[in-house]
Amino acid sequence: MTKARTRWPRQRDAEAPTTSGETVAADRVDVVDLETCLSACAAHSTKLVSSLDRRRIALAEALRTLLATHAATVPATSGTSPLPLLRRPAKTSSGSALLLGDALMDPLLAVGDKALDCGYEDEMKLALMVADTVLTQRKRSRAGWRLRARVLEAMGAESAAAAAYERHLELTEEDGFGVASKVAGLREGARLQAELVRRLAAGCPEAREFADRSVTDSWAQGLELHARGARDEARPLLIGTLLGQIAADAPVREIQQTLTHYLGLLREEAGVAGGGSAPTAGRATAGPAGIADPAELDELTALTTLYAEQRRVRMRGPVDDPTFGGVRWLTLGEFRNRIAGKSICLIANSKRVGNSSLGAEIDDYDLVVRFNSYRIDPAATGRRTDIHATIHKHGFNWDQHVDTRLVFGGISGDWKYSLRNRLVPGAQTYLGDESLRWPVRDIGRLSREVWPSIPTSGFNMLWLLDFLDVSPRLDLIGFDFYESGAYRLPAAMRLPITSVHEYTSEKAWVMERAQSVTDTRICLR
Repeated sequence: MTKARTRWPRQRDAEAPTTSGETVAADRVDVVDLETCLSACAAHSTKLVSSLDRRRIALAEALRTLLATHAATVPATSGTSPLPLLRRPAKTSSGSALLLGDALMDPLLAVGDKALDCGYEDEMKLALMVADTVLTQRKRSRAGWRLRARVLEAMGAESAAAAAYERHLELTEEDGFGVASKVAGLREGARLQAELVRRLAAGCPEAREFADRSVTDSWAQGLELHARGARDEARPLLIGTLLGQIAADAPVREIQQTLTHYLGLLREEAGVAGGGSAPTAGRATAGPAGIADPAELDELTALTTLYAEQRRVRMRGPVDDPTFGGVRWLTLGEFRNRIAGKSICLIANSKRVGNSSLGAEIDDYDLVVRFNSYRIDPAATGRRTDIHATIHKHGFNWDQHVDTRLVFGGISGDWKYSLRNRLVPGAQTYLGDESLRWPVRDIGRLSREVWPSIPTSGFNMLWLLDFLDVSPRLDLIGFDFYESGAYRLPAAMRLPITSVHEYTSEKAWVMERAQSVTDTRICLR
């Protein structure tokens, strides 16, 4: 028999507070003054000096930026010693507390994001401290509530995370990050998980006798009995472990690990593919070819379906139409054929467009291309959007119906994950496939040595259209490379104009190919 990998459920005191369990409250933010948080960041920065982990290297850079920004904006306080990462000192008087100004807000949130990306316990605690620091001074910070929710979700405190996500939704007009779907998924996932555990417990009433025992001891004893073939004796102990974890508000990931292992054992017993081994010969309930009787198989199928569905909805939320409205995939060649011979305008998300009266002219083009978090004002921007070109990392305007949606992303796995979790059924007729995922790098073969910066969505789209060269008219409207500022959906206006792009190089590329240039229009054909 093939041995399954043993995961030992951790013993947890249900009364003890924990940063990774459901005892973390979403509506009770721990008060953390800015000075304490900055001291913790400085102390944590020293731990990352020799790290080779790329995620921790990115965190170290974010910490350096934060501390340098703080040093440049607020004089250092003499006689202040750094505080340990998890120490929460008594609240200081309001007169002596540092204020979280706009200059520090984005660098501090960046530290929280990078700490969360690391996924390690110390960094999770740092990310939670950052969120609490922001919310201590800015109780209506949408970014603060979203960061806190993401940290709680990663820690396995799903009900607290859902409440924090809902607080974020109360404060925003546009759900560009798909938070509503995330909340629905967490709620539905918790319901399906509860139904799955209820069915397991209903089929084994004696399991409740073991719910109050040490989960580690029960699990170890149950696995030992199962390995000896005493499955009827093992089952109450193993299911009792699950009931004990739930009673102690164990993190969701621990409960999921236990469920995964236990269902794997059931599939192994039934001889179902993926169970880990062939069925045991001579089992009392075995039918033809060693397969369990139909009633057991039906129940196992129902349990497996519940398990799969609760995992899926946690990833992307409930989906009425898993086929995404019968969307049709576009290859590079098919996209070329669809745009051939048509006049195209690309509309920048700039104030130059927002303050204009070009709407009617824009709508006269055969195809109108817009980007990311574009904002519609018919008189200024026009009404139509035929092609939506967007980065995969956020979901602004993914619910707006367009003929074609091109989603750009540099890493194939992340791009595919975003499509699964952000695509809205029925919101597009055509969707670019992987041949259109990252045009500048994959089609143009412009390596980092040739083009060091990350190409913007606008540049990827423009480069692609110029490369295909099948449009008699190709105009850029409002492209001043953010010299006039951004004109985007309100929820996206707080997003910084990221420094990973090199707008100067993109502007130079455009101007080298321009046939004519006015204040509002650059013609490439």
